[in-house]
Amino acid sequence: MPTLDRDGVKIHYEAHGAGPAILLTHGYSATCRMWDGQIAAFKDKWRVIVWDMRGHGESDYPTDRAAYSEDLTVGDMRAILDACGVERAVIGGLSLGGYMTMAFHLRHPRMCRALMLFDTGPGFKKDEAREAWNATARARGDKLDAEGLAGLGTSDEVRQSRHRSADGLANAARGMLTQATSGVIESLPGIAVPTLVLAGANDKPYLAATDYMAAKIPGARKAIIADAGHASNLHQPKAFNDAVGSFLATLP
Repeated sequence: MPTLDRDGVKIHYEAHGAGPAILLTHGYSATCRMWDGQIAAFKDKWRVIVWDMRGHGESDYPTDRAAYSEDLTVGDMRAILDACGVERAVIGGLSLGGYMTMAFHLRHPRMCRALMLFDTGPGFKKDEAREAWNATARARGDKLDAEGLAGLGTSDEVRQSRHRSADGLANAARGMLTQATSGVIESLPGIAVPTLVLAGANDKPYLAATDYMAAKIPGARKAIIADAGHASNLHQPKAFNDAVGSFLATLP
């Protein structure tokens, strides 16, 4: 599979199928393998592009903490689309990948044909709430420093992922999972492309965020997947794919 060199950091990506492009970004501590069910479901009609974020999976694990940030992640997404010769795509992601999807739209709206936001949130307007989130993210990094890969736990998306180093994941928690500004949440009313906002019914921490995004993004479509948690595509793949397929079928 191809890799992209981003100033000495190799980024793993894959492109499956042919047709209009979809770029899918995984959640923190997962890898592109979480999208295998979507690749199989949509590659006959769509070009499904997936990738591993820096510090994850088959991508590089730079030791410099400055090599991990929201800006660099969005830059990686742009570079992957450029490498694939894609000028405009459906941009989607789960959890951290969903947040980065909104961050990508904020910087590159003309490259977004549509957005798909799965089990995610848009960040925080208030500095105090953002700092509480950031403290939790930094604590995840500290846990990985202390416990190694065992500190990841045993969630469904983690169990099917393979990582080579806890150091990169710890740096990703501090540099990519943390949020510096309210730019993403403030951008929601300006999203002018079709948007699907989806969550598992059992993903309690993200249901309020799902309602908020669906209300703030003009014309957004909301879908709640029954009997699914945070990794809704893994818990209920048929219902997830049906919701995504129905949304994709409406795109101009």
